[in-house]
Amino acid sequence: MKEKFLGIDVCTDTYDQLAAKLLEDINHNRKSFIVAINPEKIMKAQEDMELRDLLNKATYQIPDGIGVILASMMKGGKIRSRVTGIDMMMRLCKEAALHGKKVFLYGAKPGVADEAKKKLEERFPGIQIVGTMHGYEKNENVIVNAINASNPDILFVALGSPAQEYWIVKHMDSLAPKVYQGVGGSFDVVSGRLKRAPLLFQKLGMEWFYRLVKEPWRWKRQLVLPKFLIKAIRE
Repeated sequence: MKEKFLGIDVCTDTYDQLAAKLLEDINHNRKSFIVAINPEKIMKAQEDMELRDLLNKATYQIPDGIGVILASMMKGGKIRSRVTGIDMMMRLCKEAALHGKKVFLYGAKPGVADEAKKKLEERFPGIQIVGTMHGYEKNENVIVNAINASNPDILFVALGSPAQEYWIVKHMDSLAPKVYQGVGGSFDVVSGRLKRAPLLFQKLGMEWFYRLVKEPWRWKRQLVLPKFLIKAIRE
């Protein structure tokens, strides 16, 4: 089930429900594509029809943004908790380890995916990370051939949004994996190179505030939230 905010679909599924659906997609040989949705992306999509189409092409649009939760509550919707991109990635890694599914990490700066692989192997014993490749490789054939040679079930792409989503849509028909997720800077966080907001901020849905305190120059970007809420409620 999905709700719509200013023309953009957002799933109402929880982590458990999504994990079950994604495993089913793999087992039934169905390709699926996950994209994280937040107010900033929704507002950008109001002026960019190509981006709007891209976001709505995804199989699962996860509510990664407290603004989406607030808008759903105000409109009488069912979305009550965030499903963040990095936590969805970690949940998929957990399921991959439990069910023998293979993972490939593509993107980020040279060395980061390899470091993330080591951390994931420590956290999820038995996980099969069958390949990594940094995001600075320019030869598309080299990238596609490396992924297909590893024959993974799940591909995480860390090229930044929306570049990673455009890359997924362009290539997924010619690639082996069944599940595709754009994960932004998640490899940097998993590898330990980038620190995530403390758990309390995560639980309260206030990672945006933590980032704002750490990076005050982001304040103009945060103005998107009230604009989005006003527009979504009027809709």
